[in-house]
This record gives sequence, structure tokens and C-alpha cells, in this order.
Amino acid sequence: MKYYIIAGERSGDLHGANLIKALKKEDVEADIRCWGGDEMQKAGGELVVHYRDLAFMGFWEVFKNLFTIRKFLSKCEQDLLAYQPDVLILIDYAGFNMRMARFAKQHNILNYYYISPKLWAWNQGRAKKVKAYVDKMFVILPFEKDFYRQFDYPVEYVGNPLLDAIREFTPQQDFRKKYGLDERSVIAVLPGSRQQEVSNMLRTMLELAPNFPEFQFAVAAVNNLPNAMYDEARQKENVVVIEGKTYDILHQAHAALVTSGTATLETALFEVPQLICYKTSVVSYKIAKSLIKVPFIGLVNLIAEEEVVPELIQAEFNTNRLQKELKKIASDTPERKAQLSAYQRIKHMLGKERASEKTARLIVQNLKEKQLASK
Repeated sequence: MKYYIIAGERSGDLHGANLIKALKKEDVEADIRCWGGDEMQKAGGELVVHYRDLAFMGFWEVFKNLFTIRKFLSKCEQDLLAYQPDVLILIDYAGFNMRMARFAKQHNILNYYYISPKLWAWNQGRAKKVKAYVDKMFVILPFEKDFYRQFDYPVEYVGNPLLDAIREFTPQQDFRKKYGLDERSVIAVLPGSRQQEVSNMLRTMLELAPNFPEFQFAVAAVNNLPNAMYDEARQKENVVVIEGKTYDILHQAHAALVTSGTATLETALFEVPQLICYKTSVVSYKIAKSLIKVPFIGLVNLIAEEEVVPELIQAEFNTNRLQKELKKIASDTPERKAQLSAYQRIKHMLGKERASEKTARLIVQNLKEKQLASK
């Protein structure tokens, strides 16, 4: 069967790659065309467009690039019609993928959504559009089933794919020696995977390094961004920049500074106490603040339904506050113990399902049933 998969960011590329591997096990004749990244391509997908060309975030930033985004939408629509897949599989990336879901519905192309867009965070009424355009939704956060139930839209909870990725991770044995880490404990610095995130976050995060000489700061760099973005970090004492080894860094880390996003949950699953950080343009922040419907931005806190991890957002994201909060989690304190205890509860809530395998199995089963019904 033919599968067309769209992921628009780094985390989607990771989950898309694992889904492609699982689909190929379920359907040995699977032909897969995709928008994604290096991981999806390595897994066997025919890559049309790389997500680095689509990585716009924030309301103002998206607005400035509307013309470019529209060109990509048009290209995707034309390519989808030419390919005529048995199913279109959308991975998160709501702004782009919801438009593609509507387009697919209008052209009688079956479409499934894997990893729900975060509709519960703002503009919850968009769930009605999901119900209208998306043929089936596979969710990865436990509370999403209850959210969609409000709209009389049944969804399938398949477990969390980060658990799959972390289960498959094997630590590099000579990691510390190879990448210049000494005997000191490590503070992981995860500034994000988009250019805007790294520009907004990294400098402030690393202003802490001189104040914590007993630790070594390890920056998780990503290979989809220009190498020069990390040049300033490389000049700092007490800082090591390591590309493409986020899980190895987390495996070694004693504590972490993490830009809000998927990485906050990854950090929790590695059982590393953390601070959730976020800063964007003033315009984007004001718009987001007026729209957000949930009490937290961090996935860890949303799943726990309480502030397990401090969230330092916009004006709160400053050196003084970072230093104060990092001291609390970098030593044997009640705050550190509370985070570690909460992480165990979160793991239990996520369950033990292998999300990629379960989703692939359900997709292939559904397609086979539809084929039989049409005969």
C-alpha cells in the first residue's frame, strides 16, 4: 500500500521515522513518500521536502512567512494528488497539517492523524474541524482522550512514542571522553531545534555557566541549524557543544535547562530534574497569552496536572531567576526529590504501549478492512 506522511519539525521526524519502520514491518510492500527529515529518509521514506524549510514558529513569524508557507502548501497538494496514496498520515504540525487534512477530505483521500495538534492549549473549537476533516486520530497523551470526548470524537490512545525512542537508545560507552566532558557533573542545555528558539534561548541559558564552576554545561546542538549558531557558546569556559547527541547528554546529566517542547518530556523520561524555559517575540507572546487555555506550557506539567517543573516564561526567563531555580534542583533538595518522584507518576500514566508499533498495526488493519469492504 501507499502511504504519504507529513511531519514539519525535528520531533515529528523522529516519530515519523519510527512509524515508517513499524509500517514496513506490518506491510512489507509499503511504499512511503514523506515530508520530514533525515531520520524519516533513513527509515525508508522518499523525502520530498525537509522540515528545516518549514520551521516557522510563533504567530508573528508565521505571518511574516505566509507567502512561503502557501507555496509549500500548494506544492504538497499537487504532490499528494499525483501520488494518490491509500492514506495520508499527518504528524502534529497543526497549522500546515490541518489544511492538508481538509484538502485530503475534499479530494476523497483517507487521512489519519498521529500525534494530535495541541488544540487543548488554545482555540479548542478547532477540535470541530478535526472531527470534520480527520478520519482517525491516534493520540499520545492520556488526557487527550477526555479532551476529544467533549466533542463526541472518539480517538485512540496509542502510548507515547518517546518511550519507544528512549527504550531503543543505547548510551555511547566512550561518550564523556570523546566529547570533552571531565569528571564534573553535567548540566544539560537544550535550547531547541529551531533557529528562533536557539537565538532566543541559548545566550541567557549559558550566562549561568560561570556561576556554577562545579558543573560542566553541555549544549545539545542540532544538525539542522547552521553550525555558526553555536560559535559563541563554543568560546565560553565551562561549556561543551555537542551535536546530535541529545540522549547521550541527558543520560549523563545531573540537571537540565530545557526550552519548552517535546524535550521537556524526554528530559523527564531520562529522570533529569529540569527548568522549563521559553521566550519568543513580544507580539507572538502577547497573542499566545491571550489564547492559551491551559495552566502550563510544559508537557511534564500538563500530564501531571500540576507544576512539577518550574516554568520560566518570557520576563521570568532571566539570569537571576535561572540561577535561583537551578540551585534548587542541582543539589540534594526537596525540590529535586519532588521532581524525581513526579517523573515516576508520569511514566506510570503514559503506560507501556509501543506507540509506533500499535499505530502502524491499527493503520494497516484499518486499510485492509476498507479494501475488503470495497470488494
